[in-house]
Amino acid sequence: MFGAINKGVSAYKRIDLETGVVDADPLRLIVMLYEGAIEACQTGLMHMRNEDIVKKGEALSKAIMIIESGLRLSLDRNAGEDIAQSLDALYGYMSNRLYVGHLQNKPEYVLEVVKLLNDLKAAWVAIADGQGSTTQAMPQAINYQNQQNMPAKG
Repeated sequence: MFGAINKGVSAYKRIDLETGVVDADPLRLIVMLYEGAIEACQTGLMHMRNEDIVKKGEALSKAIMIIESGLRLSLDRNAGEDIAQSLDALYGYMSNRLYVGHLQNKPEYVLEVVKLLNDLKAAWVAIADGQGSTTQAMPQAINYQNQQNMPAKG
């Protein structure tokens, strides 16, 4: 009885998302990618707590895909220079943490990535809202690379 309602709700959500993507400016699309990666991480954490290995793997793989195929590939390394290189290294670090977090069942690794994604998302929201430039908003978020002694990409 409720199957048709659930299908309708799913279709509505898909149309709403597709409309949001079509109507979004490039900065809003970046924010949407962060939101998708955060949601996938949170779903992975839920499945980790429920000991559902398959669904945990699917959710964390989705987060990695968004980071690698969405955020990382959207970097303009020519225009972004140091910030783009730092973000590239940070995205690689986050993907690795999610992969290892999944394999070793370490929720703290996933939570670390969620925090980084939220920090970066906040910076992009500020940029999209005209409250700062990339060079003003990004350094705090990307300095994490230096704090964790991550190898610089190069």
